Amino acid sequence: METRTDYCGNITTKYENQNVNLYGWVQRVRNLGNLIFIDLRDREGIVQIVVNQDSGKELMDIATSLGNEYVLQVKGKVVKRSSVNPDMKTGEVEVDASEIKVLNEAKNPPFEIKDDLNASEQTRLKYRYLDLRRPTLQKALIMRSKIVESIHQFFDQNGFINIETPDLGKSTPEGARDYLVPSRIYPGSFYALPQSPQLFKQLLMGAGFDKYYQIARCFRDEDLRGDRQPEFTQIDMETSFLDEKGVQDITEKMLQKVMKDVMNIDLRLPIPRITWTDAMNRYGSDKPDTRFGMEIHDLSPIFKDSEFKVFSGAIADGGCVKAICVKDGAKAYSRKKIDAMQDYIKRYHAKGLAWTKFEDGKFTGPISRFLGDDEQAGLKKEFNLTDGELILFVAAPWKVCCDSFDYLRRTIAKEMGLIPAHVFDFVWVVDWPLFEYDEGDDEWIAAHHPFTMPDDEGIKLLDTDPHKAHARSYDIVMNGDEMGGGSIRIHKRWIQEKMLKALGFSKERAYKQFGFLLDALDMGFPPHAGLAIGLDRFAMMLAEKDNIRDVLAFPKNSSASEPMMHAPAPVEDLQLEELGIEVTPKAKKGTEEYNERLNEEADADVKAHEE
Repeated sequence: METRTDYCGNITTKYENQNVNLYGWVQRVRNLGNLIFIDLRDREGIVQIVVNQDSGKELMDIATSLGNEYVLQVKGKVVKRSSVNPDMKTGEVEVDASEIKVLNEAKNPPFEIKDDLNASEQTRLKYRYLDLRRPTLQKALIMRSKIVESIHQFFDQNGFINIETPDLGKSTPEGARDYLVPSRIYPGSFYALPQSPQLFKQLLMGAGFDKYYQIARCFRDEDLRGDRQPEFTQIDMETSFLDEKGVQDITEKMLQKVMKDVMNIDLRLPIPRITWTDAMNRYGSDKPDTRFGMEIHDLSPIFKDSEFKVFSGAIADGGCVKAICVKDGAKAYSRKKIDAMQDYIKRYHAKGLAWTKFEDGKFTGPISRFLGDDEQAGLKKEFNLTDGELILFVAAPWKVCCDSFDYLRRTIAKEMGLIPAHVFDFVWVVDWPLFEYDEGDDEWIAAHHPFTMPDDEGIKLLDTDPHKAHARSYDIVMNGDEMGGGSIRIHKRWIQEKMLKALGFSKERAYKQFGFLLDALDMGFPPHAGLAIGLDRFAMMLAEKDNIRDVLAFPKNSSASEPMMHAPAPVEDLQLEELGIEVTPKAKKGTEEYNERLNEEADADVKAHEE
């Protein structure tokens, strides 16, 4: 085929009076009788093609026959437009067509190829190749590509070695459910897809590679949400002979380069650091959104002797009283709105949401009559109150207060318009607990992973009270979302054995699961540390999208299925027989019914579009 002059979206005044050769898709055709306008689209944008009576009957007939999404080759001369469109990059020019060749026709698509569309996600995913023609998705994926390019450049320039690790490994307990792959050669045995390259990259440090990185594919069989997929990509690195600050410095410089290369933003270094405890106390979250204030205040000293027993009783029972102050919230939040928030935070086991408003120099609202002079003075001083403010209180155990106010801060900030647009605010969260309690499984688990080094005091606590131990770990947070995290790794066998014992592993089970690592730690393992950043989530946030599926080419839906290819799907009985696997009739029927339902939903959308 003849070489393209440039992309449609790049045809600007620099090409004026030049002949060009373009390829693209028909966005729309406007037939004015003696004058036909064709919007030709490719990944860089749209340019207007014009055909008129002077172009000749053959060209007019071709232009008249065109439909949306036809694939064209267009030759012509770039001329000034009589009516400039300032909203388009190409809006000052148009192409006076001399030749149009239809390279392929197209059926009427199930939805219009535009950014603002109302087709269901199920339909868009079934016809993902059409959905991906939309400019917003193309821009997001191109941005993702630029992020990856910048990352490769950074690591290559800083002495890191790009090493691939296996996708077929051993199932090891790392926090989430594994995806298992049956072995034909060893019937009854299974590979596991990697939840992360964690153990492999540590072994690479033991092998002496010193600096490793990889854009790594990872897999976790867990429930999905807007920022989670069963398969995901992480920016993975590991280094030898560096402490926390060393890893953080490298990460900051990498982020600085990406932000400049991709967003043209100068990221100021160093990135602020906050301890896990301070993050929870001030923001209610270990991934604090620091783009706005409205920090949480501990009012326990003010109310510990209060006659208001709801507050003083919670403190006496070992809990606390915490509050936030909402500027201009008195008028913005009615009792009905506050009651709705109170109902929501009950899911965090909060019994109630107390409140008062400060208006015309006075406290009003349900609890105002319980506020003594000293308590009123304490609130005025604590929040530096001005008229029109709303104070929201939760009296409960510490964790309940944190969870409740994390929700309240984020919700109120959105509703009040407190979150600045196009701002990317990074913060390090450091000094994490080594363990966290999993209420669902009723057990203590590693807060990061079982290979995280405790701090010096934490090593001593592993034998006596491990759940009080803290880790040498760190998370990088942006705009209230965890971008990634890392830690100093355990590089001595006796510490790793203590860690596994604290997690409930017997000596035999520990060796069965991690014997290869324990043996390696006996072979002169260096101190090492690393970090991984979720590429998908990073790209989603830089593209300012709400759903991670908008930065993935072929994502799964919220039910972990892929409507276009119908994955997962049943396989032939012969394949199962070779693997020594038998699928129960109930399971097989369930899969078939699910795929049939997906088809029916998408077909209904298409039919509605055609009507």
